[in-house]
Amino acid sequence: MTGYGRGVVEQHGMRATVDVRAVNHRFLDLKLRGAPIAPAIEEAVSTRVRASIERGSVVVSIHLTREGTAGTTRIDAEAARRAHDMLAETATRLGLAGPDLSLVLAQPGVVVSGDEQREEAPPVVAALEAALVQLDQMRAAEGVALATDLTARFAELGGLRVALAMLAAGVPHQLSKRLHERVRRLLDDASTLDPARLAQEIAMLADRADVTEELVRLDSHLDQARTLVASPTAAGRRLDFLVQEIGRELNTIGSKSTLAEISSAVVEAKAVLEKVREQVQNVE
Repeated sequence: MTGYGRGVVEQHGMRATVDVRAVNHRFLDLKLRGAPIAPAIEEAVSTRVRASIERGSVVVSIHLTREGTAGTTRIDAEAARRAHDMLAETATRLGLAGPDLSLVLAQPGVVVSGDEQREEAPPVVAALEAALVQLDQMRAAEGVALATDLTARFAELGGLRVALAMLAAGVPHQLSKRLHERVRRLLDDASTLDPARLAQEIAMLADRADVTEELVRLDSHLDQARTLVASPTAAGRRLDFLVQEIGRELNTIGSKSTLAEISSAVVEAKAVLEKVREQVQNVE
């Protein structure tokens, strides 16, 4: 499902702007772009998005800007120690005097500004939450439209299923009539027909053409699909599976068909199912 959301949060002189764009995709494909953030925050963003979205190609763009002047500064003692040890070891190898304080303080990460401290925990997650709210609103509106369309498609398939059942009920009679006519054309004297043998052949043909089980399963699949469409929970993957199963039952009915009317109804049902298949790819 598609959608867009933006969240902007200011906190401690830091402004975080998060844009979330989602387009249709069979699985969840998440990409993070924009400002570099701490691994822990990146993990928090990923976890939150995955909890909210199950399917779709999702791009989360993060932008960070500082507001106002720099705050207080401090010395990171641990970073200073590591810098001193590294410089001292290098100086020893080169036969030079050890590093002085000014050289240690000049190393990256030793003197930390207030902004840098706050940057370790920017209000990214809060901005993400606001963006996801907007995204969900757009996706919910699209979901209503998709549900309306899918409900109509499944109702159409249900009507075709009823038509197939009615046509299938007349198959034994049609087979009997067709076989009688064929045998009479081959035999000059119809009195030589063995009624028992003929009835046996008709029964065998009718059994091969019987689609009762397929119709029962088709009815069950359609009921489940309609229930999923009406459900507020994510149903895209289960609908994917049911569409495949519906197609399988239609293929079997078509392969067993002995009547042109049944074949025609199966073709029509497959055309409707293909439209359903396309729409289901948009459903989370």
